[in-house]
Amino acid sequence: MVTGGGSGIGRAAAIALAREGYDVVVVGRRLDRLEESVSLAGQENLRLIAVPADVGDLASVQSVFAGVKAQFGRLDVLFNNAGTTAPAIPMEDLSIEQWNRVVETNLTGAFLCTQQAFKLMKSQDPRGGRIINNGSISAHAPRPNSAPYTATKHAMTGLTKSTSLDGRPYDIACGQIDIGNAATDLTEPMKVGVPQASGAIEVEPRIDVEHVARAVVFMASLPLDANVQFVTVMATKMPFIGRG
Repeated sequence: MVTGGGSGIGRAAAIALAREGYDVVVVGRRLDRLEESVSLAGQENLRLIAVPADVGDLASVQSVFAGVKAQFGRLDVLFNNAGTTAPAIPMEDLSIEQWNRVVETNLTGAFLCTQQAFKLMKSQDPRGGRIINNGSISAHAPRPNSAPYTATKHAMTGLTKSTSLDGRPYDIACGQIDIGNAATDLTEPMKVGVPQASGAIEVEPRIDVEHVARAVVFMASLPLDANVQFVTVMATKMPFIGRG
């Protein structure tokens, strides 16, 4: 299962997993974007299954996992990828609605999906599975005016560690991929320039999203007695090491 599978990293990872023979369920709020992913996969004679859902809503998440259990009987891999951000404005100007929207999608959504995955992975035979969280470079270093996004991505690291620990007795492995400047619609502004910690506006390099997708496939394909706990995939020259 890939959340946020209707665009960008989620779409690329879902198609890459399908190429490896996985049955992949793509989850997201917008059915039209999910169907675009299904169509692109179909061009390679691959099959994705589109399930519209809001990962921040418990009933919606429960319904998705019930459907997976009914159709497949098990879940081997969950990629918690769904995410959103708030406007890049001063912290004091953010509304509580903008804050809550980011927290509900990025953090609560990952928790709810992880919770349901645990229930299924503990009970299935053979037992266990793998959960991969999309952490982002912002799990380490913020960009200017990014408090909601950065806070949730730092929290994702804590969720990853807790999930790893709590999953050990049940053969549930959990790792985190921190991605920097993958070439998706979200990072299009980097081609013309984005704010830096110094106050300057600078163009930033990006990398082909397929590099990220292949890393997700590698993490997913390991046996459950091996785990990539944390991995960073980023543009070599992006301003991360030494940021600020």
